[in-house]
This record gives sequence, structure tokens and C-alpha cells, in this order.
Amino acid sequence: MKNYIILYITIVSIFSFNSYSQQGKIVSGDKKYDNYAYIDAIKTYERVAEKGYKSEDMFKKLGNSFYFNSEFDKAAKWYGELFAMNTEVEPEYYYRYAQSLKSTGDIAKANQMLDLFNQKSKKDTRGKLYEADKNYLDQIKANSGRYKIEDAGINSKYSDYGTTFYQDKIVFASARDTGSLGQRKHKWTGEHFTNLYQSDVDQDFNPNTPKKFKSKINSKFHESTPVFTKDEKTVYFTRNNYIDGKKGKNENKITLIKIYRATLENDKWTNITELPFDSNNYSTAHPALSPDEKTLYFASDMPGTLGQSDIYKVSINGNGGFGPPENLGPGINTEEKETFPYVTDENDIYFASDGHPGLGGLDVFVGKLSDNSVTNIQNLGTDINSPKDDFAYIIDTKSRRGFFTSNKDGGLGSDDIYKFLETRSITCIQELYGAITDLATGEVLANTKLTLYDSKFKIISTIYSDQNGNYTFPVECGMTYNVRAEKEKHTTKEQSVTILKENGKTNFPIALEKSDCVVTIGDDLGKCFGIKMIYFDLDKSNIRREAAFDLEKILDVLNQYPKMKLDIRSYTDSRASHQYNQALSDRRAKSTIKWLVEHGVAPNRLRGKGYGETQLVNGCSDGVQCTEEQHQMNRRSKFIISAL
Repeated sequence: MKNYIILYITIVSIFSFNSYSQQGKIVSGDKKYDNYAYIDAIKTYERVAEKGYKSEDMFKKLGNSFYFNSEFDKAAKWYGELFAMNTEVEPEYYYRYAQSLKSTGDIAKANQMLDLFNQKSKKDTRGKLYEADKNYLDQIKANSGRYKIEDAGINSKYSDYGTTFYQDKIVFASARDTGSLGQRKHKWTGEHFTNLYQSDVDQDFNPNTPKKFKSKINSKFHESTPVFTKDEKTVYFTRNNYIDGKKGKNENKITLIKIYRATLENDKWTNITELPFDSNNYSTAHPALSPDEKTLYFASDMPGTLGQSDIYKVSINGNGGFGPPENLGPGINTEEKETFPYVTDENDIYFASDGHPGLGGLDVFVGKLSDNSVTNIQNLGTDINSPKDDFAYIIDTKSRRGFFTSNKDGGLGSDDIYKFLETRSITCIQELYGAITDLATGEVLANTKLTLYDSKFKIISTIYSDQNGNYTFPVECGMTYNVRAEKEKHTTKEQSVTILKENGKTNFPIALEKSDCVVTIGDDLGKCFGIKMIYFDLDKSNIRREAAFDLEKILDVLNQYPKMKLDIRSYTDSRASHQYNQALSDRRAKSTIKWLVEHGVAPNRLRGKGYGETQLVNGCSDGVQCTEEQHQMNRRSKFIISAL
């Protein structure tokens, strides 16, 4: 679009619209399963951590527990403790810490974490989004070749643009001179001011010869981009700030543009009024209606605009009034121009922008509408878009036919209207599916909650696995998603998956670890916390700090279950004499009991004994050459539950 036309189509304005777990039942005849305890390891870890004990694994588990439950302030606390101990952790923790910090308002530190995340995980989609979209030309290429484009056959040597559907017609704006002596020319362009024209269309959307739209809507200044209600009794349209013979100006004496409404009475358009959120000091333009006609979308540079012009929405009340305008936000709006919105019954919003990565000038984009944002914004490709200005896209979703405007090379006038047939959807669909199982047993986990997130971690869908543990999500090809699986008595798991770029299926099974430890008489309580050995200094039996950390976990469970009794058993490897090992293991068992008693456990709840090297778990007996790891397997501690 030529520069002077930019101002013209915005209708003489400095407003640059640019023309535009369920737990499985234990089955056993043994009476020990009649009485068992559920140990909440996370609560135990939290209480132990509050006493000052530190462990990277513990801080990860605590941080994850709160992160997955959206308690980000608590997650930030424990992730902070993790990074205070060690900054060389898995990249995912940098991202989770950053997201948690954002929720607390510490944006600067969050950005530091995201920078580190991007450095350590360069292939991660979130890192790419944080840095920039560098591969937009690949997307444009993938989205091309989907249209048959033709000249609409209604163009003049002047500007023709901004098509809308009305009855069995299309209505558009044109600067053509149809012979009216009163028709004025714009002194900046040498063209006539635009008026609305109409043209009948056949079943293939071929327009016939245009005629002027006979209505008081057309004035001696600019009119453009109308949208009609389904009952054909109300129209919203763009016009210069001109009504009742009076022209409004801003403080700089410039006439901007506004959205007006008119109603049909006795086959005549009347009651032309400006909308209540219009102003002499900023522009509003290019109205579009939601399918239910309860929301009006439009473009404006009103206060609060992020760029040169943004796309807004406003609710239409039952009495014909309007709510406050809402900016659609940075998901769609940029520091440049977003304009010409069009909303379909498929929850898509088409718009023109020179801020999103494109081919030059205004390009047409499509995004998915949600309640408060627009997601998955894509360039429509080189069929529609060119290095010039391409805008005012509308489509009939049943026939996949529609119109758009462009000033690309090869046209008849300043701006020309093109018709199209969409031959292939921009959306390539895949089926993301899999089975949810228990990691240890392989048991299928029915009724597992699964949440699908997009690459920006916005929720797309939530479902539950079926009786066979299976789930399925419809997803888009080539996109990266995050799947979160949540099941009672299991640890929540979240994994990223990138979908293939062609139609088909992607198998994505998920195995969950149990989080609650179910124990009963005869079980080893230490297995709940991975306690294999209570550490002592060489040849000594005094409790080291590492041992105290593990014993704090045992203490916490004993405090939760005051009837629980333990048989504490200590073992050694085969090195040193049998007699020495027996005595050493016995002293260590007694030392463990002493620590627990000193911390409040009644002595009658504890008994202990050292077994030395009498119960080796492998063949590392005297005279057998073994590795240190093999000897370590024999140095162990057990906390056998003897009563509940």
C-alpha cells in the first residue's frame, strides 16, 4: 500500500492502521495387610527441612510439590534453597524457578534464570520463545500453497478494500467516482473519499458489477469496513469523525476516525450514532462481531495501547450498551500495528500486523481465541501475504471461500480485493496418545488426570485416563506441548513432547512413581525414604549429621504414628573380623536407638540389634574380591515395623 494511501485508508488520520492415583488394592491373605500406614513423604521432608537439614534431592521434591500445585511462592522458597546449594542442576529447574520467581514479582531474577535456562537448554521451545522467534520463515513456507487466489473482478483503478458479507452480497469500501457531483476528493491523495459499495455474489462467491450502497451511511467523508448483525438490522462501520453535519477534531485539529452504529427501519439505515468508547482524541476502526454477537472486536490507538494500534474487544450488553474496552494483550498486540480483526465460528481470529514476523508491510495472521488471550498465532503464508500490505481477510467457514485486500504488485488500483478458496487447513492435526502406568509395577493407572499445555504453559485441555490407563489429545503438527500427569499416591510428572510435522499419531506413554509409602508390620520403614545405611565415622558409633538427617525422617513418622514400634537392624560388610563386625553393628544399632529416645521416642517402642556380616545380600564374603559398591550393598540399616 502506497504511503499516501496508508493515511487515506485510515481515513485521514495520524492513527496508522496502515489501511489496514487411584491406589491399587493390596490383595493378600496375610494379616499384615490388614493394618497399614500411609506416609506423606512431602510433609515429612518439609518438617525436616524447617529444622535446618539440607539436601538437593529434598529441595527438588519440595519445590516440585508446590510448583505442580501452583503454590509458586512456596516453590520459589525451596527452589531457592536448591540453587543456594548447587547451581549446576538440570535445566528444567532453572525454568521452574524462573516461573515461580515471576509470580512473586522478582522479574529481574526470573529473567536471569531464563537466560541461564536458554543457555543450558538451547533446543527447548520455551528458551526459543524467550529469546526470539528466529524460524518464522519456515512456518510461512509450511503455511503456503493452501489457497487458490483470483482477482475478485470488482476492482477499479482506485482503492478498493475491506470486504464484508451481507445478505447474498459483499459490501466493501471504494474510492471510485461514480459520477456524483457532490463527491469530494481527498486533497492528500487526489482520490475520492471512500464510500460503501455492494455486489451480489453467486454460490461460488463470484461478485457481479458493484453498485453504490444506497444509504445515509455514506457521507462526504470516508466510510469503510462495515459489519452486519445476522438479523441484518444493525450495522457497525468506520467513518471519519463526522455526524449530523459536524466534523470533530482532536487537540491538533486533525479529524480522526470512529466506529458508528446504525439500525434498519422501514428499509432505511437510520439512527447513526457513535459508540460510547469513541473519542475525538484517538481512533477506533474496523469493527468485527463474535459469532454470538455479544462481543465487538476493533482496532484502536486509545490510551493503554501497546503499539501504534492494538486489537481490542468490548462486550455488547443485552440493552444495546457496551462494557469497557479490553486490550487483547501482548499475545497478539506488538509495538507496531495490529488491525482489521475478523472472528469466525471456529474460534479463530484473523488480523493484519506488521509487528509479527512476516514478509513485509502488513501480513495476515490467524490465532486461537481464548477468554483472555490469543494463542498459536501463525502467518497465513505466501498465497495471501506479500512484501506489500495484505489485510482485511474474511472467510466463510463452510465453503472455505472468502476475500482479502492487498496492494501487491499486479493489481489494478491502489488497493485491490482478491477472492480465494482455501484448499487445505492451516491446522495439521495429530493424535497424541499413550498409556499411564505405575513405574515400579507396570500396573495401568485409570482415572489419572492429564493436562495439556502449549509451549507458553497455557492450559489447552484437561482429561482423565480411561479404565485401561489410556489417554488421547488432538494436537497440532510441529508444535511443542507439555503434558502433566497427576494421580493420587503418585508423584506428579510433567514432560515435554514435540509433535511431528505431518498428520498421524504420536505415542507418548507416561510412567508415574508412587509418592505415598504404604507400609505394614514386617515392612522396612527406611524404604519410604531410600535409607539404606545410617552413616557413622570409621570404627565409630556416634551419629553423624548425615545420619541425623535420615533419622529425622524416621522420627517424624514415629511422631505421626504413636503406636508404631520398630526393630532396628544394623549390618556390615565382610571386611574385618566376624567378632569385630558383630560388636560394631550392635553398637551402631544401639546408638541409633539412643538418638531416637533422646529426641522423644519412648524406649519401649524401639529395639535393636547388630547382625554384623551374618546376612550378606551378595557373595562378598571373606576372601572374595568385590568392588566397593558391592561391599556397600551389605552395609545397611533396616527399620522393621513390629507393631502399628
